[in-house]
Amino acid sequence: MILAVDIGNTQTVLGLISSAGLDGRWRVSTDASLTADEIRVKIGGLLSLDGRTWAEIERVVVSSVVPALTLAYEELASRATGVEPLVVGPGVKTGLAIAYDNPHEVGADRIVNAVAAIAAFGAPVIVVDFGTATTFDVVDESGAYLGGAIAAGVETSAEALFRRAARLSAVDLEPPARVIGRNTRESTQAGLLFGEAAMVDGLVRRMWIELGAECVVVATGGLAERMAPLCETIREVDPDLTLKGLALIWERNA
Repeated sequence: MILAVDIGNTQTVLGLISSAGLDGRWRVSTDASLTADEIRVKIGGLLSLDGRTWAEIERVVVSSVVPALTLAYEELASRATGVEPLVVGPGVKTGLAIAYDNPHEVGADRIVNAVAAIAAFGAPVIVVDFGTATTFDVVDESGAYLGGAIAAGVETSAEALFRRAARLSAVDLEPPARVIGRNTRESTQAGLLFGEAAMVDGLVRRMWIELGAECVVVATGGLAERMAPLCETIREVDPDLTLKGLALIWERNA
C-alpha cells in the first residue's frame, strides 16, 4: 500500500493507493509546526479509523508546497516504512514536458494535477484548483505544460475582506439565491462566490483564445464541488485529481 500526501498551504490531502486504485482518502488542516512524530501519530489515528495500521504502508509519495513539512514527511516516511519517500520535484519522472520559462518554479501540485488531467481527459486540458490560491494549469495539444495563472482563493479573499472591512461580518461561503443581494450577507456571498466564478470563466475563455480552441476544464481542490456548478466553463470535477496524479508518478518511478 502506498500513502500519497499532497501538502497544501491550508489543507493536506492523504490517500491510500493499492493495486485497485485509490483506497481511502482524508483531508486535514495543514500545520507547518508539526514534527515528524506528531504527524505519524495523527496519520496513525486516521488509519485506525479505517481499520488499518502503519504496517500496511510500504512507501510514501509526497507533493508539497510547504518546505518545512516536506522535511518532516521525509523523516516520518523513513522512520515508518524504512524507505525514503518519493518527493515530487527535480529528477522525478513525471512524463510531462514542461514549457514554463523556469521549470523549477512550477509548484509540485500543479505538475501532479497536469499529469492526472492528461491521463483522464487527454490534451489539451485546463485544471482549475480551488485552494488557498485558485490556480489554472494549461496543457497544450502536444501534452506540454504551458503554465497558467494564480489568483487569490475564495477563502483567502474572504479572510482579507472581513479583516479590512470593519462593518462586514464573516458569512458562510454558500451561494445566495440571486446575484443582486437584498441584504449585506447575500451581497457579500454574491461578490465572493459569483465573483470568483466570473473570474474563473473569464480567465478560461482568454486561455481558450490563446490555445486556439476550447478544451476540457476540470476542477479540483477543497472547494471544487462548491464552485464548479457556478462556473460556465468547468465541465469536469475531480476532488481526487492530485492523489491520482501522485499514483501515476509513483508508477512511473517505481
